[in-house]
Amino acid sequence: MSSTSMRTHLCGDLRRDDVGETVSVCGWVARRREHGEHLAFVDLRDHSGIVQCVVNDDVDVRSEYVLRITGTVRDRPEGTVNDDLGTGSIEIGDCEVEILRVATPPPFPIDARADDVDENTRLRYRYLDLRRERMQRNLRIRSAVNAAVRGSMHDQGFVEVETPMLVPSTPEGAREFLVPSRKEPGSFYALPQSPQLFKQLLMVGGVDRYYQIARCLRDEDLRADRQYEFMQLDMEMSFVDQDDVLDAVSASVLDAAEAVTGERPDPIERITWHEAMNRFGIDKPDLRFAMELVELTPVFSGTEFKAFSGALEPGGAIKGIKVDGGADDYGRNRLDKLTDRARSAGAKGLVWLKATDDGFDSPVAKFLSESEVAGVKEAMDVSTGDLVLIVADEWSTTCEVLGTLRNEIGRPPVHEGPYRYVWVVEFPLFVGRDAETGAPKSGHHPFTMPHPDDVDKFDTDPMSVRSIAYDLVLNGWELGSGSIRIHEPELQRRVFHALGIDDEEAERKFGFFLNPFDYGAPPHGGFAFGLDRLVAILAGEDNIREVIAYPKTQSGQDPMTNSPNPGDPAALRDLGLRVLPTAD
Repeated sequence: MSSTSMRTHLCGDLRRDDVGETVSVCGWVARRREHGEHLAFVDLRDHSGIVQCVVNDDVDVRSEYVLRITGTVRDRPEGTVNDDLGTGSIEIGDCEVEILRVATPPPFPIDARADDVDENTRLRYRYLDLRRERMQRNLRIRSAVNAAVRGSMHDQGFVEVETPMLVPSTPEGAREFLVPSRKEPGSFYALPQSPQLFKQLLMVGGVDRYYQIARCLRDEDLRADRQYEFMQLDMEMSFVDQDDVLDAVSASVLDAAEAVTGERPDPIERITWHEAMNRFGIDKPDLRFAMELVELTPVFSGTEFKAFSGALEPGGAIKGIKVDGGADDYGRNRLDKLTDRARSAGAKGLVWLKATDDGFDSPVAKFLSESEVAGVKEAMDVSTGDLVLIVADEWSTTCEVLGTLRNEIGRPPVHEGPYRYVWVVEFPLFVGRDAETGAPKSGHHPFTMPHPDDVDKFDTDPMSVRSIAYDLVLNGWELGSGSIRIHEPELQRRVFHALGIDDEEAERKFGFFLNPFDYGAPPHGGFAFGLDRLVAILAGEDNIREVIAYPKTQSGQDPMTNSPNPGDPAALRDLGLRVLPTAD
């Protein structure tokens, strides 16, 4: 597999079993070192690793020269074995060196030291950065994940189908990239945020099981887990329920993880959205650490402490988290910062209690009764030296604020093991209300199937209606989401009406998508998860830019190609476009 017309082996593959064999290797000069009066060591590197070659001292090769070296594999002399190197027990001697290309000195070391180089510089010279062991490893992990995912989907009977890149603008929530049409000036295509429209129409078309590794694009602010362009496993299935979709996706994700780690993760557990919020304060729960939210409302059911009593009204909640041994670690300055953080996250305030042998040390301790102190200690299993943080507010605010504090205090880096996958199911069908109309807003998208047990609540209590929607989360990162789709016209109409969308507006906005359903749409559902995020975690990276060959910076720039850049005036004229001056 590795041999070509120019080489017999890869540099990093040579071992003691190859001693005595004449070999040819190709690669880049990682380092040249003098060895005695007439010889020199050349460490030759390719993607597989480094091998030491002993060459004549008059061979003039320098860092990153491209060489072909032919010689004989031999044992290293006693005392020179390098146990940290896969090829550390051998070297290549009697070398003939062919210089295939000289090289300009690189702007940074092509090794681990480049981790400390400014990211813009690394991305400007990404073709050099990619030569490093870390980047080579990451790209090969990505390739293994892609291959495993494709193999898993194929084994489950899915058909790989490509969908268009030039699509109509769709109301998916995020800002789109628009592409002007030269043939129809003033008209635009959009680049796909997802293949949602087309994959559901494939189900109408009888494909039954579809997938692709799709490139999607969204004009959103970039961050560690987000790029303008991203890759996702996109899939859709006909004649299925939620369990069928989750089982199919779980198989592909676990196959991918096993391909990289060599071990198959445990079956993926499931929790409801409501349980996730109650226990972790977030719908992307990180299960690797404890510090779960504890319900304290019953403890303070008769409290006279005004900061808590207001949360005893319907819709309120009092909850706490415990920081084991945190009393000594958190002085007044750090506690003030936590309080400020809680307020910025939406809470009216934050109560902190430091556990002592006698009770709690806190500015509010005098307002708590003996039974309340005992109740908190029992409910939260508090020991002397622990720190307790309590929020009393609306249920959603209480959960979200404590979830934020929990993550900021206790969450380890996303790539650190163990890998804890979890399905979050039964998301709310509606989240919040439109500020102008007062109508509910979709929690997922307007084609998501309501939970069958909640359909009767549309008119009486729409905000309590659950959906058959689900997210896959790994170590607190959302990998992806999906849902069972509405395929019945009357139910779709009820959802539209709940959203304040009448029949005329529905036809105008969604007719191109829904009219094909009149020709016979099967029950169907699907999912999509981000391969960039999964690969980053499996590769031990905190940022998806490290597992993408050519990413953009956090500001959306590409230093290597110097893009984006102003459009060519002639091309803009052909497209019927004119760039307006920026406003002062």
